[in-house]
Amino acid sequence: MAQEISKDMIRGLTGAIVLSVLEFEDSYGYQISKQIKQITDDRYELNEATLYTVFRRLSAQGFVKSYYGNDDENQGGRRKYYSLTESGKKELNRSRTDWEFSKEIVDALLQEKKNG
Repeated sequence: MAQEISKDMIRGLTGAIVLSVLEFEDSYGYQISKQIKQITDDRYELNEATLYTVFRRLSAQGFVKSYYGNDDENQGGRRKYYSLTESGKKELNRSRTDWEFSKEIVDALLQEKKNG
């Protein structure tokens, strides 16, 4: 059986993951979901319901803004694109710093051999 990451373990990081994907270019929901799958070699997938919940939260916090694109190739409705705001860039940097600190603490706590 293939190993999967616990949804509980990654739940607090979904906002930072989306901000990271948006760091270099604006994108829309389906494309972001595909990018996350590709980046993780199909080991993690952010489902659509979770993704749009994250978009709403990040928008309310002022970390992303949205706009409708002019997609000629799209046969359906216009795509809603998301872009990183300056506040979003700062939040992404803060999230990365927090993650590095958290990794150090969890690594120390989960070591097989304890000191003292």
